[in-house]
Amino acid sequence: MPQKINLTEALKKYFGFDKFKGDQERIIQNVLDGKDTFVLMPTGGGKSLCYQLPSLLMEGTAIVISPLIALMKNQVDVISNLSEHEGTAHYLNSSLNKAAIDQVKADILEGHTKLLYVAPESLTKEDNVEFLKSIKISFYAVDEAHCISEWGHDFRPEYRRIRPIVNEIGEAPIIALTATATDKVRSDIKKNLGIVDATEFKSSFNRPNLYYEVKAKTKEVDKDIIKFIKQHPGKSGIIYCLSRKKVEELAAILRANDIKAAAYHAGLDSATRTQTQDAFLMEDIDVIVATIAFGMGIDKPDVRFVIHYDIPKSLEGYYQETGRAGRDGGEGICLAFYSGKDLDKLEKFMEGKPVAEQDIGRQLLVETAAYAETSVCRRKMLLHYFGETYDKENCGNCDNCLHPKTKIEAKDQLVTVLNVVQLVKENFRSDYVIDFITGKETEEILAHKHHELDEFGIGEDDDEKVWNPVIRQALIAGYLRKEVENYGLLKITASGKKFLKSPKSFMIVKDAEFSDDYEVALDHEGGTGALDPTLSAMLRDLRKKVSKRLERPPYVIFQDVSIDQMATDYPVTLEELKNIQGVGEGKVKQPYAKEFVELIAKYCEENEIERQVDLRVRTVAKKSMLKVKIIQSIDRQIDLDDIATAQGIDFDELLDEIDAIVYSGTKLNIDYFLEEVMDEDHIDDIYDYFSESDTDRLSVAQDELGKDYSEDEIRLVRIKFISEMAN
Repeated sequence: MPQKINLTEALKKYFGFDKFKGDQERIIQNVLDGKDTFVLMPTGGGKSLCYQLPSLLMEGTAIVISPLIALMKNQVDVISNLSEHEGTAHYLNSSLNKAAIDQVKADILEGHTKLLYVAPESLTKEDNVEFLKSIKISFYAVDEAHCISEWGHDFRPEYRRIRPIVNEIGEAPIIALTATATDKVRSDIKKNLGIVDATEFKSSFNRPNLYYEVKAKTKEVDKDIIKFIKQHPGKSGIIYCLSRKKVEELAAILRANDIKAAAYHAGLDSATRTQTQDAFLMEDIDVIVATIAFGMGIDKPDVRFVIHYDIPKSLEGYYQETGRAGRDGGEGICLAFYSGKDLDKLEKFMEGKPVAEQDIGRQLLVETAAYAETSVCRRKMLLHYFGETYDKENCGNCDNCLHPKTKIEAKDQLVTVLNVVQLVKENFRSDYVIDFITGKETEEILAHKHHELDEFGIGEDDDEKVWNPVIRQALIAGYLRKEVENYGLLKITASGKKFLKSPKSFMIVKDAEFSDDYEVALDHEGGTGALDPTLSAMLRDLRKKVSKRLERPPYVIFQDVSIDQMATDYPVTLEELKNIQGVGEGKVKQPYAKEFVELIAKYCEENEIERQVDLRVRTVAKKSMLKVKIIQSIDRQIDLDDIATAQGIDFDELLDEIDAIVYSGTKLNIDYFLEEVMDEDHIDDIYDYFSESDTDRLSVAQDELGKDYSEDEIRLVRIKFISEMAN
């Protein structure tokens, strides 16, 4: 029989709140009425209460299936603090010994336990199944339900077994809850749990208090993060990295720079993880550096910033992780660092997985890249991804809205896109449509013989960078839709057909450009100060004079990135010059180094410039040790591939480290390796190119030298050139 209870009184009695948030009351009543329930509620919306309160009011024990031990402990502690009786909430998972498990079972049998948290793995254990068959179950709550779907950002195959186990234990109503789910994921969850007819409650995904920003990821990223944290002293924040190694490294760098930080990832023992989590909740630690293992269900309302050191694998993951900021409605800054190289790494991670899984993974990455590169309102784009319309043109709380780009007319380009989508029978993804429009004879296009159509290459005279934003913004405007089930095939909508009949103005903003060649890129936003253009010009003049005197290209003296930083931070001693990116002990010992600091000192004195105290980013010994090991290995003429393997890094990362070593003034001789892996003529051609070029940028070198020379070859010879000419 449906239970009619004064829920506001129950809320006050058990949780001390005067009123419900959003749909909470309707959801709880639906559970009390014994109906299956599906809840889509953003992080911070109060999902947990939707199963906690009804469990306290109903007869029997509610089974909460949850993926993380940390979350279980956190929630059991919360309920235990609210209850007069011991054992009102318990968890069953791999962290408990036999005596503890026996105590949990005794409390349940005596009717004390209203909430039992179990991991999906524990739920399927035979002795647990037998035990649960013997008790009265009020309902099942499946938390983080997106884990069921392989289209979700955190797919867990064991979640697929929940329904068969529920059938075996004994049927009871099911409530499925998630903070992030697209339409595809939502239908997948309901189908898999056998609750297709569940009452659905969907809250708005808009979190107006969250500020979204994406910045170019440069070699300065550690420094950018340290500066940002120093500008927000004492505030709580989470930094997400993809690898455990990066988590450990960054946490150590933050601590070396007097920031109270700790690492958190699944490779740490559970005692360390618990201690770290508690220290964060108790504010003994300001910043947690973590893999995605951290944060699910962490009930800390005043996290003030969430930083993504690496771009996430999916927008669901990104949205859920950023959702941990500002849960109290206060300030929440969501900052992500992005570079094309990170996408390449994520693609490499997928190699070896089943083809269907790779297709899904790549499509999720395409959506993430689109979000990072877009110049439209980030809030509008996120909400559109989750099937919600955001009508405002400017949200006033993201980087793109605070610094809007000029719009351009793209009516003709949209007509072209819509016509081509129809022409190829709405059977292809956006990258195929763009390749067709721009006349690229890819293997796929040749296989479908679409290069033989008259319209092939119809847009090759337009700026190639216009097509992605046209398609993305046409999706938001509703002229196109993506068929997610079929890996993102573009379909034309009724509005799109109407537009083709009578085209009207279609204004778009071009995508932001992120340089892949980020070893020499520098992002000045958020720096210690603004670049001084007058000093920058004077330093470049001096560099030109020195380069002519020494008969070497200017970038060999100091890179642009170093000159720009000198014109920002005003180093006036050789010791301070060492803190400039690209300048190390070797560079400081060059006779010309003194000329630069003397020029800066004189300039500061004449212009009465008050210098800011330079932010010295202290590195950690481990990182310095890596450089020492690389130098020693090269001195012993060990193959570079073997050095990379021995140090547990990939070849690209090794070249990054060697670049940093030679650019900061240390001489390395890699001739032994070049002679083994490269053609002598190739070495000479690339060396000659750098001797005559006025830039050392890889992208420019690749364009100039052509396809016969690989990026690795160019990088290796550049190392030889810098080492010999600059050091």
